[in-house]
Amino acid sequence: MQALRPCKRWDFRPFRACSLGATVEREEAERELSSMRPPLAAWPIILAGLGWTVLYRLGRGYGAVPAERSAPLPGDRVIRRPDVVCTHATTINAPPQQVWPWLQQVGWHRGGWYTARWVDRLLFPDHWASADELLPNYRQLAVGDFIPDGAPESGCGFTVEDLRPERYLLLHSTTHLPRSWRESGIAALDWTWVFLLYPVGGGARTRFVFRWRGWTHPWWLRLMCHAVIVPADFLMSRDMLTGLRQRAERTAPSTLTRSFSVAGQR
Repeated sequence: MQALRPCKRWDFRPFRACSLGATVEREEAERELSSMRPPLAAWPIILAGLGWTVLYRLGRGYGAVPAERSAPLPGDRVIRRPDVVCTHATTINAPPQQVWPWLQQVGWHRGGWYTARWVDRLLFPDHWASADELLPNYRQLAVGDFIPDGAPESGCGFTVEDLRPERYLLLHSTTHLPRSWRESGIAALDWTWVFLLYPVGGGARTRFVFRWRGWTHPWWLRLMCHAVIVPADFLMSRDMLTGLRQRAERTAPSTLTRSFSVAGQR
């Protein structure tokens, strides 16, 4: 009978060495990763930067598709080298002829800008609430007309640079700065605001696009425009798009006929 061979004893030392080496490498990797994480105190700054970046991008092109943001629009040639360009858009379930009357009455102590009342109270406390109905006194608008955007003593407002009824309205301003800044030459702002109405859906709906282009001087005003005005424009533009859309969509054709009839009699 064959004698039983003694069992071979396994040497686990190489396996222990490998396991220990992997553990050390993992701990080193974790320490390296931990050293790359920003300190807790830096997170508010990082989150604020991310929030500003999001608001800035929305302020530059909320609602508009890339083709709309890059397309040439009426008024682009008025300011040849703008410092900033912002384009926004929405679709309105109403034909252009139903939207146009609301555009004709925009302005300070006119129809307003169709922003929410809390926004007006916060940013423009001297403004009236935006009109919820068509105002018969503002049925006519022509090239050269002045549309106020502040109290008379401020001299702030727009000049109608060009228009095509039910198609587009182009406004131009160099007065949207404190009067003392303008008169002393401390700063200058030149900007245009164009509102376009594109018929879509066989003319039953409207693609409403607006763009503002601005040139600023000096550098600190340009910096303030990008750092503050553009992010804030997201709030204002979104509100205006929503406000105009809601008003135009609930305007019955009979209301338009009645408004124009009253305006013709005055």
